Amino acid sequence: AIGVADRNTLAGVVRAHAAAKKAGIRLLVGSRLVLQDGIEIIVYPQDREAYGRLTKLLTLGNRRARKGECHLGLSDVLAYGDGHCFIVMPPVVPDTNLTSTLGTLAESFPGSVWIGFSPLYRSDDRRRHAVLSRLSREIKIPLVATNDVFYHAPDRKPLYDVVTCIREHCTLKEAGFRLSANAERHVKSGAEMSRLFADWPEALAATQEIVRRCPFSLDELRYEYPSDSFSENETPQELLTRLTWEGAEKHFPAGVNEKLRQTIEHELALIDEMGYAPYFLTVHDIVRFAREKKILCQGRGSAANSTVCFCLGITSVNPSEIDLLFERFVSRDRNEPPDIDVDFEHERREEVIQYIYEKYGRHRAGIAATVISYRSRSAIRDVGKVFGLSEDVVAALSRSTWGWSSTGISADNAAEIGLDPQNPQLRLALKLASELIGFPRHLSQHVGGFVITQGPLEEVVPIQNAAMDDRTFVEWDKDDLDTLGILKIDVLALGMLTCIRRAFDLLDKHYGKQMTLADVPHDDEKVYNMLCAADAVGVFQVESRAQMSMLPRLKPRRFYDLVVEVAIVRPGPIQGDMVHPYLRRRNGEEHIEYPKEELREVLWKTYGVPLFQEQAMKIAIVAAGFTPGESDQLRRAMATFRKSGTIGVYREKFISGMVKNGYEADFAARCFKQIEGFADYGFPESHAAAFALLAYVSAWLKCHYPDVFCAAILNSQPMGFYAPAQLVRDAREHGVEVRP
Repeated sequence: AIGVADRNTLAGVVRAHAAAKKAGIRLLVGSRLVLQDGIEIIVYPQDREAYGRLTKLLTLGNRRARKGECHLGLSDVLAYGDGHCFIVMPPVVPDTNLTSTLGTLAESFPGSVWIGFSPLYRSDDRRRHAVLSRLSREIKIPLVATNDVFYHAPDRKPLYDVVTCIREHCTLKEAGFRLSANAERHVKSGAEMSRLFADWPEALAATQEIVRRCPFSLDELRYEYPSDSFSENETPQELLTRLTWEGAEKHFPAGVNEKLRQTIEHELALIDEMGYAPYFLTVHDIVRFAREKKILCQGRGSAANSTVCFCLGITSVNPSEIDLLFERFVSRDRNEPPDIDVDFEHERREEVIQYIYEKYGRHRAGIAATVISYRSRSAIRDVGKVFGLSEDVVAALSRSTWGWSSTGISADNAAEIGLDPQNPQLRLALKLASELIGFPRHLSQHVGGFVITQGPLEEVVPIQNAAMDDRTFVEWDKDDLDTLGILKIDVLALGMLTCIRRAFDLLDKHYGKQMTLADVPHDDEKVYNMLCAADAVGVFQVESRAQMSMLPRLKPRRFYDLVVEVAIVRPGPIQGDMVHPYLRRRNGEEHIEYPKEELREVLWKTYGVPLFQEQAMKIAIVAAGFTPGESDQLRRAMATFRKSGTIGVYREKFISGMVKNGYEADFAARCFKQIEGFADYGFPESHAAAFALLAYVSAWLKCHYPDVFCAAILNSQPMGFYAPAQLVRDAREHGVEVRP
C-alpha cells in the first residue's frame, strides 16, 4: 500500500488512485494538514463518511482564505476528525506545542493518533529519536515509521529543491534551511525501512495497523444526479421522453418521419439504459432559464450528435441532416458519461452561472478545476529565477522556444542566442527546466465546467475560492471527474452569440423581423456567393486570412461545405497533409480510390480524406481492428496530446492491425500520420457543425442586413480578428451609411 497526502489538498488523489489501480497497489487517500500554528498532521479517512468530513474540513479552510491558501486550526480538526487516523509530524525540535496537540487529539480520538517517526539524516537524529520515543511512552501515543517522502527517487532531489524555491519565492542561494541537506526523502524499499527502524519495530508495525484501519477507496464515491429539475409525478426518463416528443413536434412541424422516430426512440432507450435522463434534464433546465431571460445559447461538441438534444433545444444542428453519429456522444461500449457543452452570450454568461449557484447552492455546485502545467517558457522563467539568472537571460531563453513546446531548450539552443553552453549553472538550469515540463504549476478554474451534485458537493471534493469574486471551484479537473464518473456541464462564453442576439434585437426593432437561430433561411445562394468571394470580414470562424484564402478554393455551396471549411483550416488537417488532397478531389482534379469498401463508408462525405475525429475512430475500428473502447482511447489521446503526448503508443497497433486486414504498410502509415495530425487541434465533426451554423447565420446577417450586422458586432467588442475601424470600413463598402 502507499499513502498520498499532499499539503492541505486532495487535488492529486484521483490521479494517484488511477495509477495505483493500474499498478495493483492499494492507495490510502489523505491530506497533510498544515495548521495556522505550524503543526502538521497527516490525516487518513477510514471510511466514506470520514472522507466526507475531510473534504468539508478542507473546504472550510479554503473558503476562509484567498485562492491557493487554507486556514485551519486544531479546533477545526477536532470538529471534523471522527473516523480518521492522525499522524502528527513533529518539528525538527519537538516542543510543548507538539505535546499539547498530541494530548488534545488523543483525548478526542483515543487509539487513532500516532507520532510521525522519520529520520532527518542529521547528526542529532539519535537524540531526537530518543526524545520522541520517551514522549511516546510518557503520553502513551504510539510511534509510526515514515520516511516523509517528497520525491520518488534520489535523483529528483535537485528538482524538488527547485520547486521548493518556486513555492517559497526565493533563489537557491537564499533558500537556506528550507532545503534538506541530503537526498534521502525518497520512497524506500521495505528492507531499507526495516533496517532504518530496526530499533523501533513497533513503529514499523504501526504502518500496517493504519493500512488495515483505512480501507476507504475513491471507488466508494457514488455520484448522484441532482433531482431539482424533475417532479415526483414523473420519473426522470418519463419527463425527458415527454419533453423530447414535445420538442420534436416544434422542430419538425411537417411531422416526424419513421426514420427520425426510430432515431429518437433509439437515443431515448440508450439514455434510459445508461441512466442519464437526470443529466439531460439538468442541462435542459439551464438552457430553459437562458431562453426565458433572452440569453442566446447553443450546445456544441459531441452533444450536436444527439437528436434528443436538438429536440430539447439544447443544440441547434439537426444531426439527421448531416448524418452525425449519436454513439460518439453516448455509448454503452465506452461506459462513459456524456459531456454537454453549451455556449452562452459572453456578456451574459455570468447570469447563467449565478442562476446555477442560486438554484443548487454553493454547497452543491462548483466549477471544475484546470491543472495549469509547466511548458517550456513557464519552466524556463521559473527555474531561471530560482538559479538567479538575469532577467535578460531568462527573457532570451524564453523567446527561443515555442510557448507550448514540451521538449525544453538544449545547450545548443542556448549557444544560438549567445549564451555559453559550457556554463555549468546554465546547463543545470536548462536540464531541470526540461524535467519540470509537464509538472502541475497551479490550479485554476475551468472556463465553465460545472459540477452539480444531489448531496453536498463539499463531501465529495474540496472546494476553493477562485480569484474572481463570487466564484468557487472544486480541486479536480475534467479528467479527474471523468475517472470517477462525475458529470460536468460546460457553461461557456461565445462573443458571436452576443453579436447575433444583438442583431436579432435590431432586426425586430428596425425591420419588424422576429428571428431565432432556427428561423434563418437555409441554403441561401447569395450567402454562399458572398463567402465564395471571400467577403467574410466579421463572419464567425471564417474571417481569418487563412480562412479567407480557403473560401474561394473550397467554394462552399451548402451547409456541409461550411462544416468542412470550419474544420479544414486547422493545424490538424494541415499537419496530416489532408488539405490539398481534399481540394483536388473536391474539384475533380484527383481520382478518389478506396482500398476497401469499408473505408468508402467512413470517408465518402470528405472525398476519401479523414478530416474529423469521428472518422479517425471509425477507421481504427473497421480497418485496424480496434474495439470501440480502444478507438475511444485513441480519441482521448488525440484530444489530450498537447498535455500528455500519448498518441504515439497506438502507432504499432494501428499499422499492424491494418496490415493484418490486408492493407499495404505504406498506406497504413500514411493513415496514421493523418490521424496524428488530429493531435494538434483536430475537430470533431459535431463541433464543426455547431460552429458552422453560427458561421452561416453571421454570414446571412452580413449579406442581407450589413447595417444590422455592423452595429451588432461593434457593440459586442472585443471579439474577432478586426478592429472597429476595419469593421466600419467594410460596412461602408457594403453600402452602409456610417454617421459620426
